[in-house]
Amino acid sequence: MARTMYQKLVDSHTVARIDDQHVLLYADLHIMNEYTSPQAFGGLAARGAAVHRPEQQMGVVDHVIPTHPDPVAKRTIRIEAAGAQAANFTHNCNHHGIHLFDVTDPAQGIEHVVAPEIGLIRPGMVVLCGDSHTTTYGALGALGFGIGTSEVEHVLATQTLVYRVCGNMRITINGKLPAGTTSKDLIMYVVAQIGAQGARGLAVEFDGSTIASLSAEARMTVCNMTVESGARAALIAPDDTTFDYVRAHADMPTKMFEQAVASWRELKSDADALFDQHFTFDAADIGPYVTWGTSPDQAIAIDALIPAADTLDADAIKALDYIGLAPGASLEGTPIDRVFIGSCTNARIEDLRLAADVIRGRKVAPSVRAMVIPGSGLVRDQAEAEGLALVFIDAGFEWRQPGCSMCLAMNDDFLEIGERCASTTNRNFEGRQGRGGLTHLMSPPMAAAAAIAGHIVDVRKESAHV
Repeated sequence: MARTMYQKLVDSHTVARIDDQHVLLYADLHIMNEYTSPQAFGGLAARGAAVHRPEQQMGVVDHVIPTHPDPVAKRTIRIEAAGAQAANFTHNCNHHGIHLFDVTDPAQGIEHVVAPEIGLIRPGMVVLCGDSHTTTYGALGALGFGIGTSEVEHVLATQTLVYRVCGNMRITINGKLPAGTTSKDLIMYVVAQIGAQGARGLAVEFDGSTIASLSAEARMTVCNMTVESGARAALIAPDDTTFDYVRAHADMPTKMFEQAVASWRELKSDADALFDQHFTFDAADIGPYVTWGTSPDQAIAIDALIPAADTLDADAIKALDYIGLAPGASLEGTPIDRVFIGSCTNARIEDLRLAADVIRGRKVAPSVRAMVIPGSGLVRDQAEAEGLALVFIDAGFEWRQPGCSMCLAMNDDFLEIGERCASTTNRNFEGRQGRGGLTHLMSPPMAAAAAIAGHIVDVRKESAHV
């Protein structure tokens, strides 16, 4: 029977079939952070159980860590509760022999940035993590998805997961992305088109000439934000772009790598595989996107207008009221107070290059506080080696240490009540970046342009600097 790429990944990792809907799924890699793991370790301790395969676990302190520009060796968590959480995580990882990227580790960063860049993610894997944006790894042909705390405990104890198999969706995008449009705009467009629940419970496979033209890092942005449409997984079939990325980051002997590539090339949906749903989009229709509400699907192209009042439901009207904008209005020209470039969606080296291209030789508006948070210590080092850090600093951006930072405000980076932020993150929920904060999602070039202008602006009008 013809199978989709998702079905092949599930089949190859099925230890046992439980019933028509559930399987016992084997995990090649389990990633943890200090936020979603404490109860799981507590459950193990209560049962006197050990971690079954510690060598297939990885820990990263990223959610609560501060990003002050202190030297790495002197980084400390100043919030008492957060510090206790991180210390407990460190103790648990050390006790069970799990490799941890701790607070003062030079390679510490956001888990979904660190894992691919150190070569842990490869095509054909199943990767689990107590974080919804684990879908990122589908960019490299791996099945990644987030799990709950009780499931974290089960994986630690058995390296398996009781898993409900989901349906399949294909999204085909063809054509060349217009100037000024990035992979972030592409996925924001898709989420806006299909809705926040448009892919609910499904594994989404992306294909088409547009996807094939994207870099590996750009594909990570696409797969990262697919969860904002309700998807349980996001996948892109591995190709030469994937193999080049893995070769550059994974420590594999040449012969082993070549043998692996021969196998990875077969990791794609069969030509006659059936999908439950299929959407097709034209890249030429995609422009720079910005959110206007409090859900990632409440977004429009920068040159469009917020929907008219008679087209909005009660939730959308409430979102507009919270964000302080009017139906039918333009987003362009909306004043901002803060700019945040970072997160597991857009804090890789390519993202920083795109942002730096916009601001080079210019200055942040006096009314704006702008921050750049690299996705990892390695990204930070590379950006400094390429001179990107100086571009940001000279323009008036704060150049900070890696971490999740203001993406979810579980640390001391957050918006004050009423502050409006141009953000490269993945979610614009009420209070996500700080209680009473107002978030507009956009791409790194768009956020950089907003920092310079002091308001939301169409980056294409800054074409001389892009």
